[in-house]
Amino acid sequence: VQLVESGGGLVQAGGSLRLSCAASGFTFDDYAMAWFRQAPGKEREGVSCISTIDGTTYYADSVKGRFTISSDNAKNMVYLQMNSLKPEDTAVYYCAALNGGSSWYFPDDYDYWGQGTQVTVSS
Repeated sequence: VQLVESGGGLVQAGGSLRLSCAASGFTFDDYAMAWFRQAPGKEREGVSCISTIDGTTYYADSVKGRFTISSDNAKNMVYLQMNSLKPEDTAVYYCAALNGGSSWYFPDDYDYWGQGTQVTVSS
C-alpha cells in the first residue's frame, strides 16, 4: 500500500496550492479518502474527506469555502485545492484512507497514511 503526496511548498498569504495524493495497493473505491494536517506542537487534525463512492465531501470549519477536495477514481488520485491560504494553514499535510470508522475526523480510525507534504504560508 502506498499513498504519495505532492504539491506542497511555500506560498504567500492569500495564495493557492494544489495537493495531490497518488494511491496504490488497495481497492480505492472501497475507501474514503481524506486530508489531515499537523502543525508543530499540535495534534493532527482533519481537513477534508471525500467518499469515493458517491462524492460526498466533508470539511473542517476552518477551511470551508477555501479548500476543495476531489478525487479521480480512474487514476486513484485525490486532490486538495487550497485557496486564500493563511499563515495558520502552515502544516504538514497528510493523505489518508479510511474503510469504515465512526467519523471521518478521527485519525485513529484511518487504515493507511502517506508520508506528508509540507505547506508553508508566509504572512
